[in-house]
Amino acid sequence: MLMEMIKNAKDSPGKSAQGRSFATMADVAAMAGVSLKSVSRVINNEPHISTKLRMRVETAIKTLDYVPDTAARSLAGARSFTLGILFDNPSPNYTMAIVAGVYGACVRAKHHLRIDNIDSSTPTETVISQLDQILRHSRVDGLVLTPPITDNADVLDYLETRGVPYSRVTPVLDPERSSRVWMDNVAAGARVADYLWTLGHRRFAIATGPIHHGDAGQRREGFLGRLQELKPGTVVGEAYGGFLFETSIEAGRELLSAKRYPTAIFATNDDSAAGIMVAARELGLKVPEDVSICGFDDSWVAKSVWPYLTTIRQPIEDMARVAAEFLLDRAPAETPRVRQLDFTLIERGSVAPAP
Repeated sequence: MLMEMIKNAKDSPGKSAQGRSFATMADVAAMAGVSLKSVSRVINNEPHISTKLRMRVETAIKTLDYVPDTAARSLAGARSFTLGILFDNPSPNYTMAIVAGVYGACVRAKHHLRIDNIDSSTPTETVISQLDQILRHSRVDGLVLTPPITDNADVLDYLETRGVPYSRVTPVLDPERSSRVWMDNVAAGARVADYLWTLGHRRFAIATGPIHHGDAGQRREGFLGRLQELKPGTVVGEAYGGFLFETSIEAGRELLSAKRYPTAIFATNDDSAAGIMVAARELGLKVPEDVSICGFDDSWVAKSVWPYLTTIRQPIEDMARVAAEFLLDRAPAETPRVRQLDFTLIERGSVAPAP
């Protein structure tokens, strides 16, 4: 679907700084009746192009007033010594850790860093338009993709069509498609379940993450699956936290307002855990005397709340660094590069034995 759309349809037009619509490479290809690769070859003045093809493309460029973007020129082989990060994650703490990891790798390799954000939950046409605008005036040697973009087939198809190298952080879907660095989110969710169970908890709840976020789904899968192994038929309350502090306050109110409220809640990131702690205090409940709360990430939030947050430490910064190093290592590789990093359960004051 994406390939057909790029070749045969016009993307939603972008806007210049003055608010004027500008043409895209896909527009040129559609008007000239050729492929994106053919347009790129003409723009880069490659040899062995027929006069007829060149005239069709150049006529379309002139008619549309198309300005060739730097990403297209990069297909000619020139290096920009710049890496990019593509985000669609609501957690500022996760974002900062990713930036720190990639930036460190860039500094050591004497590269620049570019940061961009898209909404990958929008329709395909909108996703393509967002990417086109980003790549129009930026030239990168590669992109580090973060969840949930890592599992967006439209994004992957588009980047491959444009010849933009990428590596992915914790992809869930089609993991063998590209170089990737990951940790076992399913095992981490199961580790939380085991930990709370050994402390005597039997009434559980979970604050879930964004629906289209693969990592969030795997954490939920690991947590719920392990509880069913420990005791088949265990009922677990669920409320949508969305990885956001504000949303998770409401999730905490929902979970803790029941007469038999859970004695242990697994929040699928630290921002959610902090929101649930606020809700508990609003309802007159003490943490961890009345309810234990476990987070995920071990971000700075974990030590900005009281009591300090028990959480799963995932090596976000290290994963980002490795993903960047995959792109910086230009040595040929027969297969995509892969690295798995470990998680750690960090015990602090927000979890205690069941009351």
